[in-house]
Amino acid sequence: MKKTVVSMTALLLVLSSALAACGKEETKDAATTPGATQTAKPEEAGKPFTINLRHILIKDTDKPALTRLEEVKKKTEAAVPGLTVNFEGMEENVNRFQKLRAEMSAGNPPQIFNLFGGTDTRDFSKTGNLLDLTPILTELGIKDKYNSLSEFTVDGKIYGLPLTGYAEGIFYNKKLFADNGIKVPQTYEELLAASETLKSKGIIPFALGSKEPWAINMMMNTMWVREAGNNITEDIVAGTKKWTDAGVVKAFANYSELHKKGYFPKGTLSLAYPEGQNDFRTGKAAMAFDGSWAGGSFTDETKTAVSKEVGFFAFPSTGGPGDGALNASYSNGYGFSAKLNDQEKKAVKEFIKQMWSQDQQEKQYKEEGWLPAMKFELASAKEITKDISGVMGKAKTVFPAFDSVVHAKVRDALEKGMQELIGGKITPEKLAEKIQKVQDEVAKEKK
Repeated sequence: MKKTVVSMTALLLVLSSALAACGKEETKDAATTPGATQTAKPEEAGKPFTINLRHILIKDTDKPALTRLEEVKKKTEAAVPGLTVNFEGMEENVNRFQKLRAEMSAGNPPQIFNLFGGTDTRDFSKTGNLLDLTPILTELGIKDKYNSLSEFTVDGKIYGLPLTGYAEGIFYNKKLFADNGIKVPQTYEELLAASETLKSKGIIPFALGSKEPWAINMMMNTMWVREAGNNITEDIVAGTKKWTDAGVVKAFANYSELHKKGYFPKGTLSLAYPEGQNDFRTGKAAMAFDGSWAGGSFTDETKTAVSKEVGFFAFPSTGGPGDGALNASYSNGYGFSAKLNDQEKKAVKEFIKQMWSQDQQEKQYKEEGWLPAMKFELASAKEITKDISGVMGKAKTVFPAFDSVVHAKVRDALEKGMQELIGGKITPEKLAEKIQKVQDEVAKEKK
């Protein structure tokens, strides 16, 4: 299969700069269906029209990003006569795995929508309903301004634009570590010892809200890569490896053991992702496996009691073939309907100009610590960004998040299965067999 791993050089470029500065046929009712309008006549130019933009910024923690999006909306509307941008906020998984898939199949997605790279972009591009952005980016002169568009590129065509880059690892409370004589773990055994020490002092070793299963699989993804190798997920999809391979099963068993030992919060399956993060923000938990996107909120004095004590390190070595690999990429942003009329295409071009401007890229970094998707030199770098940069600089290689590689049915099986594993309803071995069965079914469907 085509690999989507982004090069470390591209991923580190923006950070080094910062530190140095420290289809389908249209339906008959296309005129009333979002994203499926007819081509505008010349005399209609400047007349009132609306485009629909679906975002996933619906949580309290998303307010800064939503404010920035509203600024882009106003600037875009001001630059395009007659334009009104209609916002639709939707829960991420509902948009990604339900609504958008149905719309792509029917041929009526919104004009602008939140889009993930990898599998989502590859699948949607086959429907003919994703706009090929290559000529637009060339026209705007920004095609080569992105650190990496690999996850949004299919057969040489660009179908989406990422807002930010990310790396996943362990945020930790430096003071809690120091007060309890704990050094940053370099091996899995040292991580276990640190967790036991913290638990004995009444401190939750790892913050985690497992009600939203994708949060479980951030750390789980890294653990099975550590034990089974950097390319294990892609090899499984290609059919050369299996979920039942020894390294993957060992990772499932290790994760299960962490829960049995009490290193995650009690009742984690009833905690939402933000609730889990809050245990870290309030100092109840010493560590949180999360993405670099959380760095801004973890170090925000107005949101976090431990803002001055936050550091970041890579998941430690386990002795497996995947040691030294880091989950890092540029994979979440926006896509656009292929069924745009002339007015709508003009609006989309202006939206791209405003959304991926240096001003917006710097704002998202300053406000939330989001790593820019574009090759802009930042005015300054936060301490947490320096920590993340150090981790990225030491990584031997990078790998994409599993859900940008596997089929949606396999992702569902993994998420439900991990909740069952945490709840003690399934063994690691049976979980691996269950997921492989789904993987085999998906492979047969593709033949």
